[in-house]
Amino acid sequence: MTTTKIAKDQTKQSRPGDSGPADLENYRQRVKPVDMKLEVVVLGVSDVDRAKAFYGNLGWRLDADFDFGDFRVVQLTPHNSEASIIFGKGVTSAKPGSADNLVLAVDDIDAARDDLIARGVAVSEVFHYAGGPFNNAVENPRVGGRDPQGRSYFSFASFEDPDGNGWLLQEIQTRLPGREWELTRARAIDVATLAELLRETEERHGHYEKTHAEHHWWDWYAPYLSARQNGGSPEEAAAADHYMEEVLHILPR
Repeated sequence: MTTTKIAKDQTKQSRPGDSGPADLENYRQRVKPVDMKLEVVVLGVSDVDRAKAFYGNLGWRLDADFDFGDFRVVQLTPHNSEASIIFGKGVTSAKPGSADNLVLAVDDIDAARDDLIARGVAVSEVFHYAGGPFNNAVENPRVGGRDPQGRSYFSFASFEDPDGNGWLLQEIQTRLPGREWELTRARAIDVATLAELLRETEERHGHYEKTHAEHHWWDWYAPYLSARQNGGSPEEAAAADHYMEEVLHILPR
């Protein structure tokens, strides 16, 4: 019986870049990157219960607290954040208090600061960086007061957890172009806002219904609601009319 030997190189899967830089660049241009969302930041803490109480007091959502004796993991999430923090026992080799300048984006830095102070947190005065955001390379990098020009990204305040893990509040009211991913799902919406949106949709559909041929109301509601939930104005959402005409062939009377 003969045995066929498979060369070691034949068992290796080819990967982008195996043929050189040109092949890798071609791959980058052809293939869209896979989704990768920052999910968790792991903190070192010395007292798990104390840290849990501190972050819970901030109004952060408690997602998990699993205690297995030698191993314990706690996860909390800032209000309306998609990224969370994790700390515990046997979770990380990071020293307690070693995290620095973790950033929390806020719409209104004064309101965020006032809220933290009301919760008993020691927060710095609002400041801006002499050399621009996060530039600690200059002497006396922090300058008291808001950014004189009132720009997004430029005004800060700082605080620490009981172990000294450092946080920055950064005011971002308007993001720079290209700084937001295109949404692949509708934004979260509270019940009161949804009720008002449904009232608006019913009112606008009422006007449409009087001037167009018979149709199913839900066919008009769907594109209108979708457009409004994804940030379109009522006028832009009126593209529902075009959908009805071009896709379903519902014409004016």
